[in-house]
Formats: sequence, structure tokens, C-alpha cells
Amino acid sequence: MFRPKIPTMPTPTGQVTQPAVIEPTTIVPAAQTPPPAPVTPAPVPSRPTVQLTPGTALALVGGGTGVVLVVGAVLVSMLLAVAITGASVAVCAVVLRSLIASETKRR
Repeated sequence: MFRPKIPTMPTPTGQVTQPAVIEPTTIVPAAQTPPPAPVTPAPVPSRPTVQLTPGTALALVGGGTGVVLVVGAVLVSMLLAVAITGASVAVCAVVLRSLIASETKRR
């Protein structure tokens, strides 16, 4: 009664296939190929590929400033939303506390 019963491994049902026999194959070396000819290095450009003109630099600065202002406005508005929510919850707690306190004094 107190001896554990170990489950037996179920026997497979249906068609059982035998494992495939893999025979080793021989490696035949390929015909010798001549080594590739040395490649001459590409000429190094004497100037940078990206050129910043005063107009593009001004556009980059303006775009970066715009992104910083938008992200800052979003973060400040989120902070204000959290602060206003916290203040309103605090006011509600004070009102409820005074209501409960006045209710217990009447009895």
C-alpha cells in the first residue's frame, strides 16, 4: 500500500521504423585551382563622403532643437499630470477623513 508505483514506459503504437544506417563516404579532393590574382586596393578618397554645408548644419541644429523641445514638453506635461493627480488624491483623502471623523462624533 505504501510502496510507490513507478510508471512503465508505454510501448509505441502504430508502425515502427528501423533506424537508418548511415554509411561513411570518402572525400575526393577537387582539382587544384590557381590562387586568385592579388587585388589592388581601391583608392582612398581625399575628402569625406558627407559634406556639411552651412544650410544642412543649420537644418540639423534646428531639427535637434525641435526634438529636444518636444520631448521636454511631453516630459513636463507628464510630471504635471502626476503632480495634479497626487494633489487631488490627497484632497480627497482629507475630505473623507473629515467626513468619517465628523460621523463618529455625532454618535
